[in-house]
Amino acid sequence: MDKLTYLSNADSSYIDGLYQAYKQDPESVDFGWQKFFEGFDFGQNAGESVGVSGDATPDHVLKEINVLNMINGYRDRGHLFTQTNPVRERRKYYPGKELETFGLSEADMSTIFNAGVEVGLGPAKLKDIRQLIEDTYCRSIGAEFKYIRNPEKIKWLQDRMEADRNKPTYSLDIKKRILDKLNHAVAFESFLGTKFLGQKRFSLEGAESLIPALDAVIEKGSELGIQEFVIGMAHRGRLNVLTNIMGKPYKTVFSEFEGKTYAEDPEINFGGDVKYHLGYSTDVKTDDGKTIHLSLAPNPSHLETVDPIVEGLVRSKIDMKYEGDSSKIAPIAIHGDAAIAGQGVVYEVTQMSKLDGYKTGGTIHIVINNQIGFTTNYKDARSGTYCTDVAKITSSPVFHVNGDDAEALVYAIKLAVEYRQKYKTDVFIDLLCYRRFGHNEADEPKFTQPLLYKLIEKHPNPKEVYAKKLIEEGSIDEAYSKKIEKDFKAILQEKLEESKEVVNLTEETPMFSGAWKGLRPAKKGESFKPVKTNVSDKTFLQLAKEITTLPKDKSFFRKISRLFEDRAKMIEKDSYDWAMGELMAYATLLNEGSRVRISGQDVQRGTFSHRHAVLTLENSEETYTPLANINGGDKFSIYNSLLSEYAVLGFEYGYASANPHALTIWEAQFGDFYNGAQIIVDQYLSSAETKWKRSNGLVMLLPHGMEGQGPEHSSARIERFLELCADENLILANCTTPANYFHLLRRQQVREFRKPLVAFTPKSLLRHPKVVSSLKDFTTSTFQEVIDDANVNAKDVKRVLFCSGKVYFDLLEKQEADKRKDIAIVRLEQLFPIPEEQLKAIRKKYNKAKEFIWVQEENENMGAWSYYCRKLMNTEIAFTGFVARKESGSTATGYMKQHVAQQASILNKSFE
Repeated sequence: MDKLTYLSNADSSYIDGLYQAYKQDPESVDFGWQKFFEGFDFGQNAGESVGVSGDATPDHVLKEINVLNMINGYRDRGHLFTQTNPVRERRKYYPGKELETFGLSEADMSTIFNAGVEVGLGPAKLKDIRQLIEDTYCRSIGAEFKYIRNPEKIKWLQDRMEADRNKPTYSLDIKKRILDKLNHAVAFESFLGTKFLGQKRFSLEGAESLIPALDAVIEKGSELGIQEFVIGMAHRGRLNVLTNIMGKPYKTVFSEFEGKTYAEDPEINFGGDVKYHLGYSTDVKTDDGKTIHLSLAPNPSHLETVDPIVEGLVRSKIDMKYEGDSSKIAPIAIHGDAAIAGQGVVYEVTQMSKLDGYKTGGTIHIVINNQIGFTTNYKDARSGTYCTDVAKITSSPVFHVNGDDAEALVYAIKLAVEYRQKYKTDVFIDLLCYRRFGHNEADEPKFTQPLLYKLIEKHPNPKEVYAKKLIEEGSIDEAYSKKIEKDFKAILQEKLEESKEVVNLTEETPMFSGAWKGLRPAKKGESFKPVKTNVSDKTFLQLAKEITTLPKDKSFFRKISRLFEDRAKMIEKDSYDWAMGELMAYATLLNEGSRVRISGQDVQRGTFSHRHAVLTLENSEETYTPLANINGGDKFSIYNSLLSEYAVLGFEYGYASANPHALTIWEAQFGDFYNGAQIIVDQYLSSAETKWKRSNGLVMLLPHGMEGQGPEHSSARIERFLELCADENLILANCTTPANYFHLLRRQQVREFRKPLVAFTPKSLLRHPKVVSSLKDFTTSTFQEVIDDANVNAKDVKRVLFCSGKVYFDLLEKQEADKRKDIAIVRLEQLFPIPEEQLKAIRKKYNKAKEFIWVQEENENMGAWSYYCRKLMNTEIAFTGFVARKESGSTATGYMKQHVAQQASILNKSFE
């Protein structure tokens, strides 16, 4: 066996083991191997009966194994030698696929090998075996799948691909449909290019085969039971997808090019966005008469940011609309090659794909592989062989396809949809194509890629390539190809003329329909309108008892049992801490029929061990969730997330977008860490209503407070959120009582509109003896934007201290210790929208006071001070001074003694 190549050595022991098992029991091995070993034994017996020398049989055995290794070599590495690049020569890889690589030669080509059984040929000549695997793995489709750690999946893919050699046989009707979709894609881009010279459109040119591919996804998906697709994609080709797949009227797109805007909505400050960022949703009819709902999520210029949003949208619909059945809806993520390889959020989303809290039944990933990112060559854009190497994380198959071979692409993507439906995992299509122009139509690509763009200039478009193929095979004639182009351009011209008559556009996919029916946009100033968030004493006490009573038949860790005994005593003492206030908000919402979903790092227990929403039994992995037993037990979900902020926050934003009747919460482990998801905050949370007329009620819980824990465990960056605030787009709150927090969370669901809520939550205050509320605070009150000082008489007050959050209790301790009745402490529980009327009332009440001071723990250049100074300047509620830590480039000191000294300085300055 020393003649075996390194490839053969990898498999010989495995094959010998199979053979030994076969000799013991033929039924113990796969049918194909049974047939192989039957032939192997026959070859041995035949050699002995005719007196072949002792060396003949080992050579034959060796050759059989070498042929098997060749077959598996093509399956494993054939994708490296494909004809998938329409405009460039492929890189060379060693070893190659020459016969010598597998210990074979041209002299063996006519020899019959029983190894042909492995590819469904039966005993066959080597040349026929090789032709089959060359056709399957080295033509227009390159398949990466052998790393999958599931033999059933590998065999399914092998059998499907090898049975028809990855070469589809389509009817004339299907071929004409593919040509028609290509014609629409190519002609649309050409039309825009001539009618709107110089305008950015991020053309699909070079990748127009995406359109027949998406058409095939919809048709095949419908056949396999999919009722809805949610699509996320960046700019390139977006207008083409919107019109030629989603059915957005051509005249609407042309009107947008003409600069016309959507009719103003008096209730929303609508600034709009560029046309290649906009979303859309519609219903389309398939060939079999089914209705498929399509949604294209709006997205910013941050290319892969839309990925987690789409996953969250899909998961929300799986939970809400499809009762947990992921086979009825599928996400499609369309990437650029540079972005999928370079953007970390892609990795985060990929890691989410099989986790219980985030799985969506598999995503169909399509990469528009232009082989260039802006001006960066692919060799400078990644270290991996392929831009899709991220797929290997989850052992997802990848099909690399030549974008000029439309039939191969349609075939591969149908196979991908089948795989997704069968195995509920991700699948990737790497569409090898090119970008005919620069990054946008005004760029000159020859500045950086002169040789490549000389080739592209001469290269026919995908429609021309396919039409030529059909003409050569006799399926159509040239006149047919020209006619469909002429007819379609006439339609486009007609729609262009119609668009010139449109004065204002109307929104085709209104926000407040579907799952949002019954809700409405908020009116200016409505953020301050009180809403009923209290519940009856009876309901509160009943639910409180329910969530603090553990089942007797389960064994819990002793500290857990004691914790729940202490919670039960809160009912008797009429004194509820922060954790109980929070849990009671969830319990009462669940009792009223709302869904509650919470996710984030360690949220089940809580970073500071306060929540304990999910309990693990003492001697097993079994868990018990008290809140899951309320009102049927199917509306409460809480998931410890993967160690991600960006993707998880994006996912939850998407979830809240699709289901506004669920209280959807993301909690940061420490508030400081939210900045790993800053892009979601900037591009969606704060601005989506202004850009896309899309409301959202997501809640962010950000632990915040200066407690000597160092620069990365102190500040949730209040100042950054305030910078994003305008036109009541966000709600920022920093509550100091469990009951106020209870009302704040409930208010999110009780209102008839949705706004994102950022709640800066406590750490040390979770167990502070003064951070408690009584029953009446929950059952007779509502949310208080401002809490006045109940310990002083207004006529005695000379100075009023305004503050927010934890520093209040430090100030209160100082006030009580010094017995200061001349200084009042007022808490702002809602930082934005600024409660101006309440502040005016406070100023009027303390009309004897001369000083109105803002006090914050944060540095002067951080916290709320800078924002309030700017917004309240020259108003009747402007502060007359402030107290804060001195300016710093870091949020907090890492030295406890320095922290204590700084905190003492703040208190002394406030009371001196």
